[in-house]
Amino acid sequence: MTTAIGVVITDHIGAGRLQDQRLTGRLLRYPEDADELDSLSAIPSSELVELLATLIATLAAIDTVQVDAIGVAVPGIIRHGVVEDSPNLSQIKGMHLADELTKALAARGITAPVHVANDADAIAAGVAATRGQLNKLTRVWTLGNGIGYGRWPYVDGVWEGGHVTVSLDPKERFCGCGGLGHLEGIMGTRAMRLRFLDLEPEEIFANASQGDPRCRYFVDLWHRALAAATASFIHLAGPGRFYFTGYNAHFLDLPTLRAHMESMVKMSTLQNFSLEVLEPDDETALLGAGVSALRALAS
Repeated sequence: MTTAIGVVITDHIGAGRLQDQRLTGRLLRYPEDADELDSLSAIPSSELVELLATLIATLAAIDTVQVDAIGVAVPGIIRHGVVEDSPNLSQIKGMHLADELTKALAARGITAPVHVANDADAIAAGVAATRGQLNKLTRVWTLGNGIGYGRWPYVDGVWEGGHVTVSLDPKERFCGCGGLGHLEGIMGTRAMRLRFLDLEPEEIFANASQGDPRCRYFVDLWHRALAAATASFIHLAGPGRFYFTGYNAHFLDLPTLRAHMESMVKMSTLQNFSLEVLEPDDETALLGAGVSALRALAS
């Protein structure tokens, strides 16, 4: 029997306890108000570590069974426990998060090893685990303030799919990292707000459905951008199933996306791809964070 704690940081923090790769008991969330968004970006890095340690300690104290591993998933480029970059949580850029959290947990009497992963990779691991497909390639796009690309099994690399260049238009400069023509600069919530200024993303898509020309053009661009990025990964790693989740996934129209992709993927051996939208939830990501930590412990 294995016990792990999974933690995921997106626009909020979610934390849960796993027993034999299954979530057990209640999940913790910070902030508790689901309507309070983007509050984490204002928390200093040291306070964020203490907050994570407190949530983990609370879950560890639920049972006397020793915790074997702790998995933490965060947005950005994560390698060997270090957050090399995180455009949407800039205060943790360069942080040795695994080491800092290990120290904070040790002060609370918790000595389980800490494994840090990219949040989209954690979702991919969680999807694979829930479907009993941990031995198969699983790819996930997370559509929110940032755009994440996750894959399982993990292989070394940067994998910042949200920053794939999908446009050569020099006016496409809305990405949070400052790069031109990026997928996130078209699809991300922050980017959509900067582009329109007078409309929220929900209003953009609602206006498009009512025939507004400016919004209709953008919604098509939004789908074409995702199609281009997905087609690029098909041309690099082959076809298969792609999953889409995150709080903006409900904007996605799969027939439109597929039509654009079919115009981009023409080699017959690469056309065997499938697309599926997943309801966003903390459980899948938490499961994946814990599974990733346990797999890292065993390797």
